[in-house]
Amino acid sequence: MGPMSANQPRRAVSRRVRLVTVGTALACAVTLMAPPMGATAADPNDQKRKVDREISQLKDQLHDTSADLAAAFIALRRTQAALPVAQAKLDRANAALAKADRHNDEMAVALQVAQANEARAVDALARTDADIADTRSRVAHFAAQMYQDQGMGQLSVAMSATSPDDFATKLAMADTVMSVQNSSLQRLSTVQAAATAQKAHVEALRRDSARAKVAAENALKAATAARAQAQTAKVHLDQLAAQQRSQAAQVAARKAAEQRKLTGMQAESDRLTRVLAARARAARIAAAKARAAREAAARAAARKAKRRYVAPPPPPAERSGGYLSAPSTAPISSEFGMRYHPILHYWRLHAGRDYAANCGQPIYAAAPGTIISAGVAGGYGNQIVIDHGLHGGVDLATTYNHMTRFARTGGYVNRGQVIGYVGTTGTSTGCHLHFEARENGTPVDPRKWL
Repeated sequence: MGPMSANQPRRAVSRRVRLVTVGTALACAVTLMAPPMGATAADPNDQKRKVDREISQLKDQLHDTSADLAAAFIALRRTQAALPVAQAKLDRANAALAKADRHNDEMAVALQVAQANEARAVDALARTDADIADTRSRVAHFAAQMYQDQGMGQLSVAMSATSPDDFATKLAMADTVMSVQNSSLQRLSTVQAAATAQKAHVEALRRDSARAKVAAENALKAATAARAQAQTAKVHLDQLAAQQRSQAAQVAARKAAEQRKLTGMQAESDRLTRVLAARARAARIAAAKARAAREAAARAAARKAKRRYVAPPPPPAERSGGYLSAPSTAPISSEFGMRYHPILHYWRLHAGRDYAANCGQPIYAAAPGTIISAGVAGGYGNQIVIDHGLHGGVDLATTYNHMTRFARTGGYVNRGQVIGYVGTTGTSTGCHLHFEARENGTPVDPRKWL
């Protein structure tokens, strides 16, 4: 084999460049796997708190809605609120999958480059080893030949020469042989040094291939995990979408029944208004008749006593505020006023005051009066109506609704007397007392009288 060509150093430099390229690719891959500094995602806890606040507001708006419809609607809103979060999670999972796939591809290329570099280096080392073996064979052959020829030194040449011309010829031949011997030995030394360097280079490339193989395996694992996460996120999103469709169908199916219940509840309220208005008219007529009878009796007594009759002044106007006592010790959960129904999409009057009492807590008569009704009243559930008589020129009545059971069902009751217990009967989403104050049958804000 001839001496190393001028191209061999360039090939060695090329191998070193490829080694650096593979190392750079590995370093870049590690950088790609690291999360970006300062990157932030929406906090799931913030999302949950936002949804919880919305659900809490919905519960306030739905307190006079059937429990099954309210539960179905709230479940639907939770699902609707969860859908954007699930979609964002799927988007992040798909982005992570795409990044992991790119990284996996890069690591596969890096592994191929490293393995190709290693293969070329191994081939070059094999050629060098073959060159060393060939050179050693020639040196050994030359040594054996010299041994057989009794050496090729100048003394041996002089002793074996038969003439001056023969001596000159043999001396030139000996110099040539020694030059070839020295050249072969120098080449053997050079090739052996190159082989040592190539072996070190091969070992370095093998380590590089091993690192590239580990990086490629890790990239494949990361891509597989990212794909599984994306699939899980997609399945979750599909499940939420199907759940939303099912819940929306349930809400739609219950809306008609709810509308009928609320219509019935309004009809019951209107019926009670008419009953109380009639009682108010009767009470005013009775009061007027009693007053006229008293005045007639007073006139007759004055004539009999031969005195001039003087009509008494009208009674002072009665102040409404403070006449009624609180029917429950529980905190207030909703006041009198207009409410927007988030399911049926219309405004309606919340005709009373709600107390957030637990089921079974006592309910007290807000003022003395007569129980004129105790029983089931449509959407009001178990209801008691107390007529407190004329006050401030109006007939005042109070109603107590959604009760679980009655303590009194008729007769006269005193202020603060237990008349029943809190429940959730009728159109109601949970335990509470719905308390109404009515003037001549018309609902008014209870705070006017409390």
